Amino acid sequence: MKSNAPKQVAANAAASGDSSPRSRNGSALLFDKKILACQDDAIEFVSNILGSSTEYSIIGQDLSGIIILWNEGARRIYGYEPSEVVAKMDSSSLYAPADVEAKLPEQIMAAVAADGRWQGEITRRRKNGELFTAQIVITRRLDREGHLVGYLLISKDISVEKRLANYARSLIEASLDPLVTISSAGVIMDVNEASIKATGLSRDKLIGTDFADCFTDPDKARAGYQQVFAKGMVTDYPLTIRHQNGSLTDVLYNASVYKDESGKVLGVVAVARDVTEQKLAVVELANLRSERERVAELERFQRLTVGRELKMIELKQEIEELKRLIPPGKEAV
Repeated sequence: MKSNAPKQVAANAAASGDSSPRSRNGSALLFDKKILACQDDAIEFVSNILGSSTEYSIIGQDLSGIIILWNEGARRIYGYEPSEVVAKMDSSSLYAPADVEAKLPEQIMAAVAADGRWQGEITRRRKNGELFTAQIVITRRLDREGHLVGYLLISKDISVEKRLANYARSLIEASLDPLVTISSAGVIMDVNEASIKATGLSRDKLIGTDFADCFTDPDKARAGYQQVFAKGMVTDYPLTIRHQNGSLTDVLYNASVYKDESGKVLGVVAVARDVTEQKLAVVELANLRSERERVAELERFQRLTVGRELKMIELKQEIEELKRLIPPGKEAV
């Protein structure tokens, strides 16, 4: 069956007023047609593009999966020379064995054939057997009549980025105190598990919301992170987190800005230290001190009372002694 996709693309472009030059399949031309005037020059031009793309792998395959195009980026990323793969290797060999067994290549290509495009992260395999994570975009290739003739796979090795992201995540989760990152607008961009426990909200419900809404005094919280952007950091900033169940947690926030390689401020990272137990300890200490003071006062009163009693006893003894010294019949009447 002949595809009507090129005609539809051209019709949509005309309707939108787009008068850009278009290829036979209806897509906008991204180059001057003069480049194609000479076949050898066109081949050289395309070869230069493929050869200069060293960070991205560009692979072409036919409908059966056989690789028909292999650029310099693919050679560097996967480790195969063009002579080893072009017109020889099935592109499924670049998938992880488990994905091949699960028929993931067939599923992805079916999705591309139906929708025209597939994008995502998948596990890929190098020549030496090493597995890595790649960000990949797969599009279908059409001939001049709009018939599907193959696929184009453009991918990038993001294994280093994934390792760095996992490392950053492990650092965030290593904090036992609530930790959040905030944008310049005060929007939460990331949180750790301790923040989820402190607020009773899931990560999805926290990310993208106003940081100030997590506290009993939103204005004070907002003033706090604005102070961080103005001064670069704050220490021991007192706030109270409100949990979904209504319970409250007193915290002291320590926060500072973080920047990109050029020094541009990207946001704020803030860590809250729960001071609930500390406050309880202060109250308990104050109560103990008050109790000690009361005991000391009682001891002073007791000493005073006992002292008076002893004095009275001594006086009575002296009176009795004096009475014994007075001759009989001489007592005071």
